[in-house]
Amino acid sequence: METFSDIIGAEKPTLVDFFATWCGPCKTMHPVLDQLKNEIQDNIRIIKIDIDKNQQIASQYNIQSVPTLMLFKKGECIWRKSGAISLSDLKQEIGLFLW
Repeated sequence: METFSDIIGAEKPTLVDFFATWCGPCKTMHPVLDQLKNEIQDNIRIIKIDIDKNQQIASQYNIQSVPTLMLFKKGECIWRKSGAISLSDLKQEIGLFLW
């Protein structure tokens, strides 16, 4: 079974969505992330981390608010943003890191 470190340490960029089930803005991000995955296919891996079930990871990455999106490549955070974001803004902001 892959660990969180294995996933974010990969060559392929990994977008991590730190969320909570009780968070309204987090729920609005779900379809945005689904659309993003459909549009950019295998250029990125997207995972969701429930901060209530994964408090150690949330603490390690200093997650203060949800949703918080972090883009990792080879274990390094190369982009981070807190709060809901539109699909077009998300593509524009992370697009530079994907190609």
